[in-house]
Amino acid sequence: MSNEFETKIHAAVAGDRAAYDALFENNLPALVAFLRAKVGGELANRESVRDLAQSVCREVLRDISTLEFRGEEQFRAYLFLQASRKVVDRYRYHKQEMRDPARIEPLPSESNEAAQMGLFGGLTPSRVAGAKEELTRVEQALQLLPEAQRDAVLLSRVAGLGYQEIAKQKGITEAAVRGLVARGLARLAGLLGNEPPATAKPE
Repeated sequence: MSNEFETKIHAAVAGDRAAYDALFENNLPALVAFLRAKVGGELANRESVRDLAQSVCREVLRDISTLEFRGEEQFRAYLFLQASRKVVDRYRYHKQEMRDPARIEPLPSESNEAAQMGLFGGLTPSRVAGAKEELTRVEQALQLLPEAQRDAVLLSRVAGLGYQEIAKQKGITEAAVRGLVARGLARLAGLLGNEPPATAKPE
């Protein structure tokens, strides 16, 4: 791990806001997009993606002093791994607890959430609406991909991880990751282009 990155981590743990921003807020738009694509069904009605993202960042910061990273990509890989685990944990929690939906606070509107997370900063309302509509199309198309392809595409194109890092995280070969990303992107392009989609097959 570089001295600069190590210093940044120590400063963030010590409460330095600028260091925290450099570690987490720079990754926050991608983290939110990743979680939006992972969260669906009943969980989407019960959890705010923004809150999930902030919770992931807090938990990673809490544990960061006990971890070792070779560099920023490995840190980012751990951040998104924790995000995946968070989604699984919340699904299990709500399935077990079966909480009363009437007691759950309404989620912030997607347009407000996107603005707060800086996803559409600087755009006019009409452009925000267009960008939001396109984002929704992409998210819906991602849900139609086989899970292995969807995760590989998200980690590669949204989280920005290299194939080698994804392969380590998933416990598969780098060649397998390349194949999953290629097939996932091809199918995603077909879905977004309104081409008749092929039947999804488990990877």
